Amino acid sequence: MKIAYHIPSLDTIYAGRTIYAGYKHAFEELGHIFISLTASDDQKEVFAREMPDILITSLNPYNLKYLDMEVVARQKQLGMKVFVNTPFWNSPLSKMRINEAPSLSKNSEYIRLIRSGEFGDVFYNICEQGDERMEGFESTTGQRHHTILLAADKTILFPEYSEKFKADISYIGTYLPEKRQFIREQVFPLRQHYDLRLYGQDWTLYDRGVGFAQKVGQYFNVPMLRSLQAPKLALEDERKIYASSLISINIHEDFQKRFGGDCNERTFQVPLCGGFEITDDVECIRKYFKDGEEIVLASNKEDWFQKIQYYIKNPEKRLPIIEAGKKKVLEEHTYHNRVKQIIEIYQAYV
Repeated sequence: MKIAYHIPSLDTIYAGRTIYAGYKHAFEELGHIFISLTASDDQKEVFAREMPDILITSLNPYNLKYLDMEVVARQKQLGMKVFVNTPFWNSPLSKMRINEAPSLSKNSEYIRLIRSGEFGDVFYNICEQGDERMEGFESTTGQRHHTILLAADKTILFPEYSEKFKADISYIGTYLPEKRQFIREQVFPLRQHYDLRLYGQDWTLYDRGVGFAQKVGQYFNVPMLRSLQAPKLALEDERKIYASSLISINIHEDFQKRFGGDCNERTFQVPLCGGFEITDDVECIRKYFKDGEEIVLASNKEDWFQKIQYYIKNPEKRLPIIEAGKKKVLEEHTYHNRVKQIIEIYQAYV
C-alpha cells in the first residue's frame, strides 16, 4: 500500500518529529510505500504521481493551511481514505499553543467538514474511549472516534549503553508550561542527591523564544525561520540515555493527569530501550502496563521521592521490571502495532 503522511514541516523539533519517524520506519519495514507530504510539495502532482491509498493528516489550522482540499476530494473519489488526527472535542489546551487546535466543539467549520464527509473518513486521536474530552464528538458529527495510541519506534530504540550518558536519573522532554510546577517541585530538587541529567527543548528562555520563532516560520513556511534550531539530540541518542540511566523519569502535562485518558510516547520508549521508568500517575497507563511489574507509577509527591530513592539504593530490583516492560512494549506498543491497526481500520472502510 501507499501511505501519504501530511507533515507541513520536516524541521519540527518537537513531538511530531518522533511520531513521524516512528510511522515512517514502521510502514516501510512492513513493506508499504511511505510518502511525506510537506508545505513545499506540489500536492496535485504528488497525488497524481503516487496515488496513495491512505492520507494521514491532522485537523488544525496549520495542517489545513497546507492541504489542498480540492485535490483531497478528487483523490477520495478515486478511493483514497483519509485518516484525520482529531483535536479534543472539549480541549484543555491553551490558546497560546501555536499550531494546535482549540476545542473542536467550538469550531463550526471543522464540524461541518467532518459531518459532510468531504474531508476525512477515519477520525482518531490518542485519547481513550470514554474520556470526557471527546464526549459529544460522535453524537454531534455522526462519525466514530477511534483510539490510536502513541508508541515506540523499534527500528531505532533498543538497549545500547553509553558511558557518555551514564546518570542516576535522566529526563528527555520539552519544558512545557503545564509541566513546570511539577518539574520545579519534584525534579529540580533531585539534583541535591543524585546525578540528574535533563535533555530536550525549551529549557532556557532563549530556546523558548527561538522555538516560538521557528514555529511561526514553519506556519508561514519561511525557509530561514522554519529551521532556526536543530534538535538537541539525534533520534538514536534517546536509546543510549534510557539504557545508561538508573532511572528514566516520565512527566505528563497537568491535564493528562487530570483526565487520565492519554499518555506520551516516552511511556513506551523508555522500556523498549531497556530503561527503568518511574512515571507520574496517569490512569490509562495502568491499562497498558502492570504497575510495579512492568513500570513504576508514583501516585503523589511523597511516593515519587520514595520510589526514586528505593530503586537508586536497590538497583537490582529494577531488572525484572525492565525486562517485563520491554516485553510488553514489543508485543503491544510499537509503531508496527499501530500501523497494523491502521491497516485493519482501512480495510473496514473500503
